[in-house]
Amino acid sequence: MIERELDKYIDNHYNTSKSALVLTGARQTGKTFAIRKYAETQGLDLVEINFLENADASLIFTDARDVSEILLRLSAYAKRQLVSGKTLIFFDEVQKCPEVVTMIKFLVEEGNFRYALSGSLLGVELNDVRSVPVGYLNIKEVFPLDLCEFAKAVGISDEIIRHIADAWENKSPVDEVVHNSMLKLTLLYLMVGGMPAAVQCYIDTNDMYAVQQKQKEIMTMYRWDISQYDLNRKLYIKEIFDLIPSELNAKNKRFILKNLNEHARFTRYEDSFLWLKDAGVALPTYNAEEPMFPLKLNAQRNLFKLFLNDVGLLASQYADGTALRVLSGDVNINYGAIYENLVAQELKMHGYDLYFFNSKKQGELDFVIENDAEIIPVEVKSGKVYERHNALKNVKDSSAYNIKKAYVLCNSNLSVRENIIYAPIYMLMFIKRNVMSSNTIYKNDFASLKLK
Repeated sequence: MIERELDKYIDNHYNTSKSALVLTGARQTGKTFAIRKYAETQGLDLVEINFLENADASLIFTDARDVSEILLRLSAYAKRQLVSGKTLIFFDEVQKCPEVVTMIKFLVEEGNFRYALSGSLLGVELNDVRSVPVGYLNIKEVFPLDLCEFAKAVGISDEIIRHIADAWENKSPVDEVVHNSMLKLTLLYLMVGGMPAAVQCYIDTNDMYAVQQKQKEIMTMYRWDISQYDLNRKLYIKEIFDLIPSELNAKNKRFILKNLNEHARFTRYEDSFLWLKDAGVALPTYNAEEPMFPLKLNAQRNLFKLFLNDVGLLASQYADGTALRVLSGDVNINYGAIYENLVAQELKMHGYDLYFFNSKKQGELDFVIENDAEIIPVEVKSGKVYERHNALKNVKDSSAYNIKKAYVLCNSNLSVRENIIYAPIYMLMFIKRNVMSSNTIYKNDFASLKLK
């Protein structure tokens, strides 16, 4: 069984909070499985209601007078007694029944049961919820397996992960045998990706054709979701979605609206791009006019790259036979797009907002991230010539930007030169955003401003 950081998160949530847990994110990222797994390992009685499969279940909340009546109806629906402290009530595909979100405050306050909610299109379909109960919902976005989770799933030991982590921390090279093996593992991840069904299929069969069939099934589900969207917009969304692989394979990888329509304007298509973002299936990466903190204030919303949420899904869209060519190290394949997609999704999984930088004067940086108000350029080099990066030099040499360090992710072992950290691509797993501590306290003395 695949172990995930999500499992620890869920366990910690229910150990420390009485609020309901909401798992959101793209379809097939493992949300439902994670809740079922938690209930099983904790010995809880799971009452699961899927509003997509059972539309009539929404009647549980229709004209209910109070919480007691809702719980009575839940018991009748489940055909068994709800046991205080032992029952976990799980509302799945909750986007089909927004009333759940409105009522969850009162269910949590009642206090006898634990609650979990999940849905694939919550960011899209819950915009009209009358009242989101702040303090009663803990929302967690779920992504595919990241590179570290994938490594452990296919058999890389914790000892090896610790060795690589120590090398990253000390900025020293990885053992050469480990380094070469991890590069091969990264190529495997490029093809399998992190969708749990695809990863499990690989573990069970080692059959790349079977893995690709799983991936294509997921892409079909995504297109089905698009087809259910507003009639006036769904054609735009589908067209954008289908263009992502070819746009990433273009020289500058930026999404060109003219490839949709010669007279296309961003304002006409903006809602469609936002749908793909809110559905969790695409990762927009916006151009920052200046690599300065905060990046959000420098973002150009109409100039962006668009990555898929999973690099394996991207690879599955390429020609048949690509997987075996990649795994055999074929040098004639353009790895740039899939390397950048890997970096985009990993950074997103680790809490970063996604930006790149491009200017006619200084050139283009693949990504720029911010950590503790510090801007860090990230360059991605899939070929042998990884030390040539004119744009990075131009930005680092500019006194206006005060860049203290930069990452170049490549296939070489780790080295550091002139505050540039040349790190093997798999060390991406350790580039994580610092999160402010929950007990951070700031106090100032305003006694001098008090009236005497």
